[in-house]
Amino acid sequence: MAFFSAWLTVFAVSLVAVVTPGPDFALTLHNSLAYSRRAGIFTAIGVGAGNLVHATYSLIGIGAVVSQSILLFSILKWVGAAYLVYIGIKSLSAKRVAIASEYAEPQRDIGRAVAFRIGFLGNLLNPKATLFFLALFTQVVQPSTPLLSQAIYGATVAAVALVWFAMVAVVISQRVFKRYILAAAHSLERLTGAALIALGLRLAVTEARE
Repeated sequence: MAFFSAWLTVFAVSLVAVVTPGPDFALTLHNSLAYSRRAGIFTAIGVGAGNLVHATYSLIGIGAVVSQSILLFSILKWVGAAYLVYIGIKSLSAKRVAIASEYAEPQRDIGRAVAFRIGFLGNLLNPKATLFFLALFTQVVQPSTPLLSQAIYGATVAAVALVWFAMVAVVISQRVFKRYILAAAHSLERLTGAALIALGLRLAVTEARE
């Protein structure tokens, strides 16, 4: 497959994948609303970094090992599921007044490193991402594919995720938008928490060959 054609395939598939709501979207949405635009952007940066790690190990063949090993897949699956469920439970247990205050005018913020870690671990510990990258790159990477081309493919996936989720953080954290959702802040927080728990439980029952 010619480089440009392969790159377009990687770009298109990556774009479809990131705009489809999932754990990365839920985490970015939550941090953008509950904390700040900065928190949302650094969560997006963490997601992009996680994608870069997935791309790297998939391109050097480790993704194949994980996808074929029931033990490794199960460990990654349960750790990732537990992490998402934990974040979701924290959202569900938040108090109504605290949520409204945070969403209207956040009194506190999580640090850049914390926001980055949430996005990074949320993405990195998602076993579906391993299978996604493995499936994608086996379609465009051949034994003769130059390392530079492979690096560009991996960087493209990470860049698409970073740009998309940073845009989500910027839009969702606009003050005018926050005013409209303030009345439903508590319900939105609970909905986001429930979504994270559902996504975590979905990961927990994911089969290695699904």
